[in-house]
Formats: sequence, structure tokens, C-alpha cells
Amino acid sequence: MKSAHDLVAAAKARIQEVALVDAEQAIRDADVLLDVREADEFAAGHLPGAIHASRGMLEFKLSNTPALSSRDLNIVLYCKTSGRAALAACALQDMGYLQVKSISGGFDAWNAAGKPVVKPSLPTFE
Repeated sequence: MKSAHDLVAAAKARIQEVALVDAEQAIRDADVLLDVREADEFAAGHLPGAIHASRGMLEFKLSNTPALSSRDLNIVLYCKTSGRAALAACALQDMGYLQVKSISGGFDAWNAAGKPVVKPSLPTFE
């Protein structure tokens, strides 16, 4: 029986991962940046310009969003550490998307490197 780690390792062998040092350029070149973490993770902070599409709903969201239906879209995605993003990248490849990349190390590596993160601002009542 395969473990989650086995599935992620197999996925990473099939996909293109972008090193953190190259991630900003990959994002600039992308048509869409997808955050495949859960909604609460996204709300706590995400990469600038990211669209939220949790891993569990990814295929449904892309299938039902005409702006994301072109299989030629250049897609960069990420999760917390890169496991869910690797699985998501495989799913997108299986759906026929031709240009899918995952950010190695995910949000945690991005944040640890001091790169920009969008955090919700709470309203002030003063």
C-alpha cells in the first residue's frame, strides 16, 4: 500500500518544480497563480496575486470557471510545503493542462525567504 509520501514522491517525479530562487520570474510569466491550500490557510496569508482553489475542489473549480478552461494557460501553483501542489500539478496535467509548475518548498519556503505575502487587514474602528 502506498503512503501519502509515496504519492507525493511519484507526483514530484512527473511534474516541473520551480526552485524558490526562480519562483518570482515563473509567477511573472504565468497566466495564473493558484494557491491550493485550505481556505483558512489562504486567508491567513498568501502570495500576491494568488487565486484560491483548495486541492480538494481544484478540478471542479477549474472545470467550472471559463477563464481557467484553456489548456494552454501557464499555471504556477503552491501549497504549504509543496506536497499538495505536486499532487495538484499531476491532476492538472491529467486534465490536459500543458504548462503547469509547482513552487518547491511552497508557501513556507517563500515566507521564510522574506518574500512578499498578502495578509488580510482588519478594519479599525477609530
